[in-house]
Amino acid sequence: MLQHSTIPLMRAWNSWSTRPAEMVFLPLGVRITPVLYSTRSKTTSAIEPRRDTVRLGRHAIDGSLIELETDLSGTTVAFSTTKTDPFAIRGSWNGKVSAEWGLRFWLTLAISADGGEVAIHDAGRNVTLLKVGTRFVAVATAEAPVHVTGHDSIEALRADFEANGYFYTATRKNEAPVIALRFNLEMMREGAYAAGVADSAELAIAKAQACLAAGAPAELSDAQTGVFEGALDAMRDVVAWNTIWDETNARSYTAVTRIWNLGKFAVWFNDQIFAALLAGVFDADLARENMATAMASATPQGNIACIVTSNDAWVDRTQLPFGALVAWQLYQRTGERSMIQANYDALARNRRWWQDNRDPDGFGLLSCGTSDVGEGLYKGTAFAARNETGMDNSATHDEAIYDPVTRTLSTFDLGLNCAATLDAEMLSKMAAVLGKHDDAREFAALAERQRKLISETLWDEARGIFANRQRHGGFVRSLSPTSFYPLLCGAATPEHAARLLEHLSDENTFGGDFVLPNATRDDPAFADNVYWRGRIWPNVNYMVWLGLRRYGFMAEASKLASQSYDLFMKSWRTDRIAAENYNAVTGEAMDQGDTDPFYIWAAMLPLMAAGEIVDFDPWTGFTVRNTGRDLAVGPMVSPAGTLELRGEAGQLSMTLNGRAMLRTDLQTTLSRIVMSDGRLSCTVAPVAAAGYIDLPGLETGNVLAVRLDGQDIGYLASADGLRLSIAESGDERRLDVYFSATNAG
Repeated sequence: MLQHSTIPLMRAWNSWSTRPAEMVFLPLGVRITPVLYSTRSKTTSAIEPRRDTVRLGRHAIDGSLIELETDLSGTTVAFSTTKTDPFAIRGSWNGKVSAEWGLRFWLTLAISADGGEVAIHDAGRNVTLLKVGTRFVAVATAEAPVHVTGHDSIEALRADFEANGYFYTATRKNEAPVIALRFNLEMMREGAYAAGVADSAELAIAKAQACLAAGAPAELSDAQTGVFEGALDAMRDVVAWNTIWDETNARSYTAVTRIWNLGKFAVWFNDQIFAALLAGVFDADLARENMATAMASATPQGNIACIVTSNDAWVDRTQLPFGALVAWQLYQRTGERSMIQANYDALARNRRWWQDNRDPDGFGLLSCGTSDVGEGLYKGTAFAARNETGMDNSATHDEAIYDPVTRTLSTFDLGLNCAATLDAEMLSKMAAVLGKHDDAREFAALAERQRKLISETLWDEARGIFANRQRHGGFVRSLSPTSFYPLLCGAATPEHAARLLEHLSDENTFGGDFVLPNATRDDPAFADNVYWRGRIWPNVNYMVWLGLRRYGFMAEASKLASQSYDLFMKSWRTDRIAAENYNAVTGEAMDQGDTDPFYIWAAMLPLMAAGEIVDFDPWTGFTVRNTGRDLAVGPMVSPAGTLELRGEAGQLSMTLNGRAMLRTDLQTTLSRIVMSDGRLSCTVAPVAAAGYIDLPGLETGNVLAVRLDGQDIGYLASADGLRLSIAESGDERRLDVYFSATNAG
C-alpha cells in the first residue's frame, strides 16, 4: 500500500534514510541498500556516517544527482545515482582504491520494502521484482550478480557475511523480504543498476531496463562560478544531504545533521528555521516543510520548545526568537503570502510568551530562564536557562546567577534582547501584510521600546561596546559577537555604530584572519577552544553580517562575508566538511571533538557570500550587485520565478524562468527590485560612472512611463528591447518602468 503519497513527486526517490547511499522510493517504502563486506577485517558496512568513513559529494535537492564515497578497511568505493524520470533511478559504483584482492571485497545491493513484502529475483531476466499494494518496483543490474541470497532483514544479511564470509551459499534464495544481489570488486569493479516503478510488472521491468541503458550519469551544472565560486553549490549539498525522512512524525525535514544520534528525530528551534532559510534558496516547498517542523514544537504555554526529540522535549525553555526574521525573508524570497500566514500565529504567541515569562522585574528587557513545566533534561538549572541563548557554555554567562524564585538568570542577555526586538519588528511587518493592524501596532511599539532600552541600558560607555548586564548591577566582563547585534535590531546610535566598527577590526578582540571568535581573543575563555568559548559559529557571523548591511556598512559586511567564505572553503574544498563551529586561530574545523562535520548552519557561511551577489533582506528587499567581475549564480528561487545571474566583461545579466529580463553595465547595487505585470522598479545605488540598464523583450511602443526619482527620463530601443541610460551620481535613485501588461511576458 502507499505509505507517503504526499511527498512531492520529483523528490520521491531520494536519500531519505540515515544511510546516505540507500535510495528510498518513499511512497512505497522500497529501499535499495548497498552493503559492503571486507574479508580483510571480516566486517560489513551499510555506509552510515555515524559508524563509517563517508565523504558526501554533490546532491541535488530533488535527488536527480547524488554522489558519495566511502571507505571500508582501506578500500574506497564511489557511488552515483541519477534519475531519468520521477519513477526511475540509475545507480552506479566504482571501486576506486583496493586494499585487498577484489574477489574478497563484496558489494551487495539489498532490495526490500518497509511493509515486509517479499522480493522475487528472476535470474533468467536478471531482474528483482517487488509488489507493494497494486504497484510494482523492478530492479535490473548491468551484470548478473555472482549469487543471490535471501534474508529477513539487512541486519541478517550483515550477520551472514560476518559469520560465514563470502564463500558461503547456504543462504541462496530467490524469494525473501530482503533479496541481496552480491557482486565483488574483482569481477565487477564498476557496476550499475536501475529501478523502475509502474502499475504492472512488465512496465516496471521495461522502465528499469530503459533507465539502465541510458548510460552515463547526467551532469549537475555548477550553481556558482567566478566570484565566491562554489558557495551556492555547497549550500545545496549541505541542505540536500541533511534532508531526511522522520519516520516517527511521518514528515520530511532538514535535520541539524544526519550524523548525530539524538534519537529517531531531533528538532532545535533555531537550527530548524535556519534550515528553512537555506532550503528556501532552492525549493519553497522544502522551506515550508522545515518551518512547519519548527512550528510543530509550539507549546500550549506559548513558547516554541528549545528542542524536541524522540527521547526528550525541552518545553520549559526556548531559543532566540529569530523565527519571524526567517519567515519574513522567505516571504521576500518567494513572494508567497503563505510563508507568513502559516507561521504567524505560533511566532506571535512565542513573542508574547517571552514578555510574559522572562521579564521578572517588568523592566522591559529579558533574561533567560527555565519554566516549571515539562520534564526536560536540565530543567530548573542555570544550564537550562543558558540554553535559551543557544550559546550554552559562553563566557558571557559566567557571571550570571540562577534565581530559583524567578527561574531566570540574573543578567539581561544582549543577544536575546536584540533578537526579541528584531522579532517584534518582523512580526509587525507580517501582521501588516495579514491585515492584523492592531498586532502590527503592538509589535512595532514593542520593538521601538526595546530598542531604546537596549541603547540606554546595555551600552557600556567605559568600554565603548554593548554587553550583557546584571539586572541589578553592572556589566559582565566577557563579550561575544552579540555585542554587534544592536546593529541587527536597529538599537545602535550612529556613535555606537562607529565604536562597534573599531571593535570589529581590533585583532586583540574580534578581528583577525579567522572571525568572529565567540569570546574575545584577550578573554581567558578564548584559550578553552570548546564550543562557545572561543570558536567561530556560522549562525552568529550571519547575524552580524545582516546587522552591518542594515546600517549600510557594506565594505565591512563584504569583508566579513569574504572571510566567512574563506573559512568555510578551507575545510569544504579538501574534505567536504561543513562544520558546526571552527577554530578562531587556525580556521580548522575538526581540531577537537566537540564539533559536527556536516552541520546545517555551516551553510550560512557561504549563504553570506552568495548574498553579496543576490539577497533578500528585510531592509533592502530583492537585491543584486554587479561587481564587474565574471560570475554565474543560480538557479535559485525568487519572487519573480527561477532566477539566474551571469556576469561577463563587466555586464550583469538577470534571467527569470529562462528568459532574459535585465542587463546592466552599472558597477553598483540594484535593490528593492519589483518585477510584476506592467511594472519594473528598483533602487539604484550611487554609481561612479554612467552606464545603461537594458530590458530585453520590452518594446518602446509598449512603454507607458520611465521615471528616475519621479522624473521622466528618455529611453531608446536596443538590439532586443529597451535601453535606459543612467548618469553617474553619488545619490541613491529610484527607477520605475511602467509598460502595458501584454508585453510583460
